[in-house]
Amino acid sequence: MTEIKTLIAIIGIIATIYLLIKKYETRTVLIGVGLIMSILTLNPMGALDAFAKSMTSGGLIMAICSSMGFAYVMKYTECDTHLVNLLTKPLGGLKFVLIPIATMITFFINIAIPSAAGCAAAVGATLIPVLRSAGVHPAMAGASILAGTFGSMMSPGSSHSAMISEMSGLTIAEVNLSHAPYTTIAGVIGAITLTVIALILKDYGQQHRDAYLQEKSETQTGRVNFLYALAPLVPLVILVIGGTSLQKTPCLEWTQMGVPQAMLIGAIYGLVVTRTAPAKITNEFFNGMGNSYANVLGIIVAASVFVAGLKSTGAIDSAIEFLKHSNEFVRWGATIGPFLMGVITGSGDAAAIAFNTAVTPHAVELGYTHLNLGMAAAIAGAIGRTASPIAGVTIVCAGLAMVSPVEMVKRTALGMILATLYLALFML
Repeated sequence: MTEIKTLIAIIGIIATIYLLIKKYETRTVLIGVGLIMSILTLNPMGALDAFAKSMTSGGLIMAICSSMGFAYVMKYTECDTHLVNLLTKPLGGLKFVLIPIATMITFFINIAIPSAAGCAAAVGATLIPVLRSAGVHPAMAGASILAGTFGSMMSPGSSHSAMISEMSGLTIAEVNLSHAPYTTIAGVIGAITLTVIALILKDYGQQHRDAYLQEKSETQTGRVNFLYALAPLVPLVILVIGGTSLQKTPCLEWTQMGVPQAMLIGAIYGLVVTRTAPAKITNEFFNGMGNSYANVLGIIVAASVFVAGLKSTGAIDSAIEFLKHSNEFVRWGATIGPFLMGVITGSGDAAAIAFNTAVTPHAVELGYTHLNLGMAAAIAGAIGRTASPIAGVTIVCAGLAMVSPVEMVKRTALGMILATLYLALFML
């Protein structure tokens, strides 16, 4: 019977990877394969119970849904565009240095606009023309934006931060502040490597500027309303202050609050400064909340069913026992595994969430903390997605730069590999 269960687990894993590579709907694949494995191992209720339990994870629902609701408000009011224009307007004269600066600007804007594709669309629409008019090759211009789209790992609305917060007992702000140095250094590694590649490939020069100017006149960024531009940063500033010793200052004690409260304050601020109809803001906020439950929490729910299926085969317990006695493999399995899945499937979330559901709860037994092990897997998955030619964010950047996604990934891949190795060696 043990051999049969092992065979079911192997077939299930291979089938899942194959179906995800073929771009079948992620939630359908994870729920379907997980349920089939549970049925074949005579434990269908295991999968169904996991589905029910993960539907009501309070911390995850509050953080993720409120953050997406706020993001919808910022998009509707165009406050996100004003923030992008504010940060990019002074950059026109920086020439070659624009490449790493564009990557890091995208990285930090991605914290305030946590959707990778949404951030790329907002930033790329402004920055890619600026880069090209400065003489940067279009593929490198697109790659500069793409390489910065894993800054969302430090967003208070990150599903991964919320998941690790529940496991570790830390607040989401504490989780993000703890892994922020590692995530930022990974971003810097990507930016520096991309700059070196630009030198090697001669992706900067007058010929690229001339070619761009022949296509169209230089794009000018729109007018910036400073109060609008501040709106996406309001919840972020509140949560950072509330999560540090600054909140002990008497006038800042009110910043000690959860993610939903901070997001609601940000939305109200956006309503006031943009003078948008309250009904419109309310509709957008709740539309964003519903969308996030369907598309973000939906993956978490589906992944829990898949993990329950694997558990019913005994594969999870066997893997944990192996890792307990082979700790040298944990750091590589937690980073390179999600990274490769991110590259192959175009999404790092499924692999990272599955790993964090199955293995990270046992982090202490494996010699690690929940925070470092869980966030290393999450960041590595996001980095892998940044090196994938089939990821949605890659396709967005490629469309804005009017180049092949493969051409951009050729430029981002090395930096993402080095960033992943850094996580494995220094974060774990």
